[in-house]
Amino acid sequence: MSREMKFVTFELAGKTAAGYVDGEQIVVCDTGPDAGFAVRALIEAGTEGIKAWSDAGSAGARRVALEDVRLLAPIPEPRRDIFCVGKNYHAHAAEFHSSGFDSGAREEVPSAPVIFTKATTSVVGPDAVVMGSYDPTGTVDYEGELAAVIGKRAFRVGKDTALDHVFGYVIVNDVTSRELQRHHNQWVIGKGIDTFCPMGPWIATADEIGDLATLELTTRINGEVRQKASVSDLIFDIPTLIETMSRTMTLLPGDIIATGTPVGVGIGFKPPKYLVKGDRMSVSITGLGELNNTIG
Repeated sequence: MSREMKFVTFELAGKTAAGYVDGEQIVVCDTGPDAGFAVRALIEAGTEGIKAWSDAGSAGARRVALEDVRLLAPIPEPRRDIFCVGKNYHAHAAEFHSSGFDSGAREEVPSAPVIFTKATTSVVGPDAVVMGSYDPTGTVDYEGELAAVIGKRAFRVGKDTALDHVFGYVIVNDVTSRELQRHHNQWVIGKGIDTFCPMGPWIATADEIGDLATLELTTRINGEVRQKASVSDLIFDIPTLIETMSRTMTLLPGDIIATGTPVGVGIGFKPPKYLVKGDRMSVSITGLGELNNTIG
């Protein structure tokens, strides 16, 4: 049984299904009425869940071409809001602090992780339209991010064992209304707008990804590179985030932690480069593929 796998949820012939990627194909592991929750259930089942799907592939489960399906977010309906980390790359922390939109912070570089959430209803998948028109202020911005997916219940976990609680990783684009973020003096409303959390194209297991320090994140807008950074540049690394969050609350299997965005967001330009209808966002991370979405 291989633990190096990439799990997907997708639409096939108008119905939701789930499975794992094998080369240019998907091994179909669940086509039932609850297939939209199958990846989440697999994560909760842990090693046994992975084994069951791996065994299905070995036993000759149906395969479909990756190009013939419409990928959804790997977890289309997370159990809880997505946990997010603000100002977690040094250059972006400076960029955001000097932008005039950091209304509630006194520190340029946080002395402790800044945690907020995005609503579950903000989640959409690859190639889905992000409804920029839902932002009445017209100040839509992008934030390409690496997200960790919790695999084992975690409470008061130390940094030395934190990564043992990670199932895998996925790309998230923390799309944001900057004016709403500033106006409300906190970030939930400006970041929790419906469709403002593209996620995908798949969740890759931690074994599949390997050394996090080697991962590189790139965000392109209409083909122009806006963000390019190494994940090793995080101010607070993933073990620190898990230790900090689990110190007072329990993290559950399937919880998603978006770890922050690097320098190069739209408000870092003079004047700001906000997204408009038809703009194409593309976020790629080593080993995690590419997440593409269009502003509507």
